[in-house]
Amino acid sequence: MSGHSKWSSIKHKKGAKDVKRGKIFGKLTKAIEIAAREGGADPEGNPALANAIQKAKDQSVPSDNIERAIKRATGDVEGVIYEEIWYEGYAPSGVALYVQCLTDNRNRATSDVRSTFTRNGGSLGEPGSVAYLFTQRGYLLVSGSEDDVMLAALEGGAEDVRPSGTQWEVLTSPGDLPAVRAAIEAAGLGIESADITQMPSTDVPVDASSAAQVLRLVDALDDLDDVQAVYANFDIPDEVMAEVL
Repeated sequence: MSGHSKWSSIKHKKGAKDVKRGKIFGKLTKAIEIAAREGGADPEGNPALANAIQKAKDQSVPSDNIERAIKRATGDVEGVIYEEIWYEGYAPSGVALYVQCLTDNRNRATSDVRSTFTRNGGSLGEPGSVAYLFTQRGYLLVSGSEDDVMLAALEGGAEDVRPSGTQWEVLTSPGDLPAVRAAIEAAGLGIESADITQMPSTDVPVDASSAAQVLRLVDALDDLDDVQAVYANFDIPDEVMAEVL
């Protein structure tokens, strides 16, 4: 299992246990607002919005919150205007980090991200320093037999299916994620996580001596109010991951 999928699975399982419910709702509704503003308010023609809405529903965000976020994006109701900013940097062991922020204050976001990198043994890089290592993909982690997962995923339009421990990673183009998810759900298969994400082209092996530091930095960044997502290219062995969490 790659570092990316391990972390996706772990964050999904931890969810509301580790983060205040209000913070989760805030990040999810911000994502809805940005997606609606950039691609339109109709989820049928805006895969990013459809995915953001589905993620919000998965976390039991009330429908009223979802509708208000879309109305703020279209200008039907007043609200804070969020700007999307990407930060790039490195964790210990040379692990690349690609950090998505949605913020109403660029100076605050930059200061918080920079100080978090510094305090946790990382370094903030220049624009373009790690972005080239990541590609936007639709990603699902699915449970079921190989034949069932393969059939449903490919019928839905998936690009690739590969083993991930006892589960399966299903990769799609970003726009095809809703259709692939629907096909997998229709087949009665379990979906542990589904998202439009940034997949690394290469992984950096991380041993036990650095794993805790790397995960501490990722967690600290992820906990910032302005940070929407943290993508990394670490590859930490399963046994080491079990020890440090």
